[in-house]
Amino acid sequence: MALFTVEPTRVDNAIADQIASHTNSEVEHVAQALTWGADEHILLGLAAAGWVYAQLRAPRQRPTANHILLVSLVTAALPHVLKSMFDQTRPDRLTALGHCRGVPLSGRRRDAFPSGHAVHMGALASAADLLPSGRRRMVRALAVGLSLTRVVLLAHWVSDVLAGFTLGIAVERVLRPLTLGRSRSVPGHGDD
Repeated sequence: MALFTVEPTRVDNAIADQIASHTNSEVEHVAQALTWGADEHILLGLAAAGWVYAQLRAPRQRPTANHILLVSLVTAALPHVLKSMFDQTRPDRLTALGHCRGVPLSGRRRDAFPSGHAVHMGALASAADLLPSGRRRMVRALAVGLSLTRVVLLAHWVSDVLAGFTLGIAVERVLRPLTLGRSRSVPGHGDD
């Protein structure tokens, strides 16, 4: 039993009702495919592969690879810890109409808060500071878009996604000085 119960806001309910009323199977299938881009298993695999590559082939990128791997590990573990402390019913468990329109069931019934996918994407959006500005904007747009798939699928309430995204940003920012150093300038910052 969790320590806290989180209730959705009126805005959460209104958005979920609109999605349930206006979605269709095609939209839900596309969202299901896209949401894999924010899955912890895929992101951990990519971070580990990047870390191995940096160790073997790109020694100058080792600090960044170390940072990305550590952030990925923390953002993979943290949502599981928080979900054990917080209970919140997923919106997909509260709609019959949505299921008739193609909304699938996702995850454990009471594990809505926070969105783990959004935690990963918030960290990615924050870490995009390490990229030149053109790529930074693209990565941030991708991170927001992938986070929103969780809302479209009714896997999470909007507030779960906002909380998760914010938490991911915080995790990345707290870990950055530990892995990259306080005085290190952000490579590529301001470049196009």
